[in-house]
Amino acid sequence: MTRIFDCTNSSFSHLCTTRNFLFNKHIRPIPKNNPKPNPKNHDHLSDTPKHPLDPLTLVEIQKVRSTLSSHALFASRAPHALHSVVLEEPDKNLVRQWEKGNALPPRKASVIARVFSDSHVLTVDLSTGHVDIVDSPVRVLGFPVMTFNRTIISPGLNLTDVICFPISSGWYGNKEETSRLIKIQCYLTQGTANFYMQPIEGLTLLYDLDTKQILEVSDTGRAIPIPSPNNTDYRFASVPTLDKIRILNPISMEQPRGPSFVIEDNHLVKWANWEFHLKPDPRAGLIISRWTRDVMYKGFVSELFVPYMDPSEAWYFKTYMDAGEYGFGNAVYMDGIFAAADGTPYVRENMICVFESYAGDIAWRHSENPVTGLPPIREVRPKLTLVVRMVASVGNYDYIFDYEFETDGLMRPKVGLSGILMVKGTAYENKNQVKKDKEGNEEELYGTILSENVIGVIHDHYVTFYLDLDVDGLDNSFVKVNLKRQETKPGESPRKSYMKAVMNIAKTEKEGQIKLSLYDPSEFHVINSGKTTRVGNPTGYKIVPRATAATFTNNQIWATPYNMSEQWGGGFFTYQSHGDDTLAVWSERDRDIENKDIVVWYTLGFHHIPCQEDFPIMPTVSSSFDLKPTNFFERNPILQASPYFERDLPVCGTESVSA
Repeated sequence: MTRIFDCTNSSFSHLCTTRNFLFNKHIRPIPKNNPKPNPKNHDHLSDTPKHPLDPLTLVEIQKVRSTLSSHALFASRAPHALHSVVLEEPDKNLVRQWEKGNALPPRKASVIARVFSDSHVLTVDLSTGHVDIVDSPVRVLGFPVMTFNRTIISPGLNLTDVICFPISSGWYGNKEETSRLIKIQCYLTQGTANFYMQPIEGLTLLYDLDTKQILEVSDTGRAIPIPSPNNTDYRFASVPTLDKIRILNPISMEQPRGPSFVIEDNHLVKWANWEFHLKPDPRAGLIISRWTRDVMYKGFVSELFVPYMDPSEAWYFKTYMDAGEYGFGNAVYMDGIFAAADGTPYVRENMICVFESYAGDIAWRHSENPVTGLPPIREVRPKLTLVVRMVASVGNYDYIFDYEFETDGLMRPKVGLSGILMVKGTAYENKNQVKKDKEGNEEELYGTILSENVIGVIHDHYVTFYLDLDVDGLDNSFVKVNLKRQETKPGESPRKSYMKAVMNIAKTEKEGQIKLSLYDPSEFHVINSGKTTRVGNPTGYKIVPRATAATFTNNQIWATPYNMSEQWGGGFFTYQSHGDDTLAVWSERDRDIENKDIVVWYTLGFHHIPCQEDFPIMPTVSSSFDLKPTNFFERNPILQASPYFERDLPVCGTESVSA
């Protein structure tokens, strides 16, 4: 088995791939000489930072690699890997005070390195080359984001038809205490590109990433057949001709005068009356910062948690912290520049796209019939949306992350789920074969039979957003606005009761922990009591929840004081973490949050009970929440928006269609 896992063995090297397997995209190192420019963008060797929050450039990452190569920690040629090389963001106050044209604050890189079996956190000053050791070795119980090679093993099958890949093992006791471990599971690729539908059920290997040894082999599924590849291929070219249909004609959107947004200096997006800084990130995927007029200093996906509801030997550990354990990536239009495990910079092309969307929705409208003798009124404005999108293929699942900006000041973070289910092999081909006990209770399958010998396991998705809101400044408060039934006084009104808005300002963190309930209608505001409108209302933004699910952190909304070191809800070192450096732990300090620089955390939740419509690939399901101005403007901010006139649009002629 160890021989098969050795990628230097010429007999098996073709079975290995880069650490980027989960993103379905190989790392593309930048050549040292005569680099080929990106034809869709530009030559990244000429990039220079223009904003304090701009990500590290290709040249800066090369400098980090060169600097560390001569550092004592790495000079001994000890086995090592760089798990993260990102910009160490300057102090928040420095960024807020910075204006275009001013000198940038000192540029520094934050590095997480693995040397032998220890993790180290370092800071590299890019101007001086000085290296500060922040934490060496790291004492926190947990490990950084994984980097690994795909490997192959087979229980009696043709190796060329088997694919295996690593799965995070979680932390379930002393066995995972000090070793950096992964679980490895395998699938059959014969007869289909959708190998996820052909699991070799019950075969699990425990692998030590540091010693490169297989510690355990568990094979609990010898009696379970590998599912058939029939009807599992989802590619259009593989669909039988008779099954191909075109339900709708294609739709395209025209912009005769071009897009309404611009991107300056590679990262500054300007649209309508809004602007924000946008950058790719190897862990969060994308980060939006400095949203106009002190609305949001920084926002991103802090964690994604996907627990599967099957406690059996081959499934109990499948509780993935996808952002903290694997990282995100893969979409279009804006490139990301990151560091490979040896520090070599590489380009993840077309990682983020920015585009405008119009679905025929209405921003506002009103009409009046001429009952008063006045001319009729028909006023309407189109609703246009600027979308920032990143699509992350994390193993079998595809996550579509959209940040939708609207001209009225609303911003809607939205998550779409698609891709392929992680399924379980079973001996059952039909539900009527499921065994029952003496009381008539069916055997627990932990999911739904989707096809012959295939079970879709019940699971959840929880996406936690970090929202550093600075509404009209730093001193903000979190307010829960409850709608309460208020009875009228005797003789006061023919009505017996009405709904009253009761505002409760959270003074400490525990008062800012919210469990959403359909039976407790509420709004959740972030206000600046020191800034008011002309009629005296405090300026603010409100969080408008949509449908959600109970969350792994017990609350859907949290409010905490700003702390630069508290940005990752699952902890800085998530992999095999004991949960002692998480949002839930930080918030237990119950710190003051009234009139403070605060961060709001919001968790979107999805419960997924698989059904046959999810086989062999899932239709996209989406959920979102809104950040919406509340007394932030003096009046409707798009009142003066221009309507569309016929002269603004292309003239489309009719085309005769023969019978």
